[in-house]
Amino acid sequence: MKNEEISYNTKKALSEALKQAMKHKPFQKITVSELIQACHVNRKTFYYHFADIYALLKWTFEQEAIGVVRSFDLIVDYEEAITFIMDYIEENEYLINCAYDSIGRDELKHFFYADFWALVVSIIEQTERMTRTRLEPDYKEFLSQFYMEAIAGMMINWIKEREHRDRQVVIRYIADTIRYSLLGILRSKGNQTTGK
Repeated sequence: MKNEEISYNTKKALSEALKQAMKHKPFQKITVSELIQACHVNRKTFYYHFADIYALLKWTFEQEAIGVVRSFDLIVDYEEAITFIMDYIEENEYLINCAYDSIGRDELKHFFYADFWALVVSIIEQTERMTRTRLEPDYKEFLSQFYMEAIAGMMINWIKEREHRDRQVVIRYIADTIRYSLLGILRSKGNQTTGK
């Protein structure tokens, strides 16, 4: 077995141990000691792979949800990508709720920020290519932050209000809002530069 495969398997085992622990106790009460004991590895091995338990949780989310979403064609598959995220949330309700209850809304958003930021920038850049329009760098950064905050905020709201909000309606609203507002912004900018 190659070193990369051994490393990945170790990370995956630690991730599974964390998920199991989160079924029974708050995130902040989970210790490195119990995770390494469950995986039969030593402390040095844990810290070789992760700076702390927060880094392990972030890696878990990245592997199980965000990494998959990156593979979607986000111009074509908005709704499919959002559906996948919602499926992941439902299947891992205990994990998300434990993280939410233990570290809070803002910190949970922070876990996803860098990765969702890259996704949102990708959506904007694909739409720029499609409309043959370029946004000023400052405005593109503003728009990326705007959409990132909106998507993350709406997903976290949905986590806590699922029983009262129709999932398909939320998916459609998020997808339509991004699609049409972004196309409108870029078409408007394109018309400004061509003098139409």
